[in-house]
Amino acid sequence: MIELGRINTLRIAKEVDFGVYLDGGEAGEILLPFNYIPEGAKLGDEVDVLIYRDSEDRLIATNETPYAFVDDFALLECVDVSSVGAFLDWGLSKDILVPFREQKTKMQKGRSYIVYIYVDKSTDRIVASAKIDKFISEYQAPYEAGDKVEALVVDKTDIGYKIIVDNLFWGVLYENEVFTDLKIGQKLEAYIKKVRDDGKIDLTIHRFGYRKVEDGFDPILHKLEENNGVLYVSDKSSPDEIYEMFEMSKKTFKKALGGLFRQKLIMIYEDRIEKVN
Repeated sequence: MIELGRINTLRIAKEVDFGVYLDGGEAGEILLPFNYIPEGAKLGDEVDVLIYRDSEDRLIATNETPYAFVDDFALLECVDVSSVGAFLDWGLSKDILVPFREQKTKMQKGRSYIVYIYVDKSTDRIVASAKIDKFISEYQAPYEAGDKVEALVVDKTDIGYKIIVDNLFWGVLYENEVFTDLKIGQKLEAYIKKVRDDGKIDLTIHRFGYRKVEDGFDPILHKLEENNGVLYVSDKSSPDEIYEMFEMSKKTFKKALGGLFRQKLIMIYEDRIEKVN
């Protein structure tokens, strides 16, 4: 069965001057234009392609990779506005439509928006919506503290960042958990701190427990190697200085120092740390 807006593996069934036709099973033959035929592909080969509908409702294949697939949220730039809605660049030669009814505010060319990509059941076309709340799950998130998730930054708030978790749930990354500026549309790995009673999720970008401390060992030892075994930083240094050097919080840094000291790998002084030879 063909899946619109996703990668399908189809067999080349026929060659024509302007491309090849792929065997789409019940969907019939699907054109893969000449410009998008993978190099070396020949009759009978299977190719990985994305399927969408053209302006005349025909199924078309491409080997281009979009910025996001169907059922994904993504930050996309508006490249045109017409009488039917706004068109966003989603990485293909054919832009994706956001109908006026799916815009929270009137979209403007040159601006970027967080949207959800889906197949419109009434037209069977791939479209996007900026009304993202209706695509967030209403069910209780099935996570436990420490679970790793994919996070998409949606907005900056007074308390931190509004996050979409695993393309399904709302989450919050509090400002005191972040030690660098995050950008709207940025994707990153995060970890579950807590699933709240209201269904929203508190996140952290740091691992939990001893694994998190172990993550700090290598950066510290590597920096010591680069600087002849001595670094003029210690557990008395400022959080900013520590983050600039190691990209970790002061709390994690202090725990890592303790672990390295107990393993007799470093010595800790008032103004410096030294590697033990």
